[in-house]
Amino acid sequence: MSDRPVQFSDRGGWWVAQARPHPALRAFLRSYDGYWETLAAPSRRRTVPTRTTVTIINLGPPLYLEVPGSGGRVHGSFVAGMHDGHGMYRSPGGQRGIQLDMTPLGSYTLFGVPLARFTNDAVDLADLLGRGAQTLVERLAAAPSWGERFDLLDDFLLRRLATGPAPDPEVARAWRLLNRDLAVTVADLAAEVGWSRKHLTNRFREQAGLPPKVMARVLRFQRAVELLSGGTGLADAASAAGYYDQAHLNREFRALSGCTPTELIAGERPAGAAR
Repeated sequence: MSDRPVQFSDRGGWWVAQARPHPALRAFLRSYDGYWETLAAPSRRRTVPTRTTVTIINLGPPLYLEVPGSGGRVHGSFVAGMHDGHGMYRSPGGQRGIQLDMTPLGSYTLFGVPLARFTNDAVDLADLLGRGAQTLVERLAAAPSWGERFDLLDDFLLRRLATGPAPDPEVARAWRLLNRDLAVTVADLAAEVGWSRKHLTNRFREQAGLPPKVMARVLRFQRAVELLSGGTGLADAASAAGYYDQAHLNREFRALSGCTPTELIAGERPAGAAR
């Protein structure tokens, strides 16, 4: 029996179980999000770029996922890499599983492969973990409680952390600077880390999945989504997120999400299955 604190919430047709990961993992992901659908109706939902990769450990029926530039296919458990465009997933209903939203450099370490290999794409968990993926899914499905499932994830990810590759210190510093200052340029980043712009762009894209200039674009978009979701007006959100003006924000939302800011915030949740 696990003594881990787990919070449960009813989200209108969904139940979500959340808990904090082990402290050593918290630099890479905020929480474990278990979910199960109480109204087993077919659904379709937009996906948009985020500052994290999305891992779905699927304990229910497969999902049909479309990602930018790669078409669509059916997945069981999968990892969606970093994206700079919008996609869509369809579910037959009855979803049940666990969602992990990892930083790109955390994914690089915990999955042990360069994120550039699946930018704007999704890969089956088995393609990254081999037979260990099926074993993990089976053990999570058989666990008698959400606390014990999250304990299993702690054990699994801590073992991956101990053996996975560390990102270049320069790439890690550039990632921190991008998150701290939405207006920072690639030239500024290169000067800060002591690399040429070309070398920084290549290494950052390899390990984080997107070049720094595109990553900054995604981070600005996500900041605007957060502000608008919290009730900030369009003009103020544009200014706070680093856009030239409201028209610039509107163009970026069209390009990255395929809809207007109002349509996105009012109509559809902008991340994976549990959100």
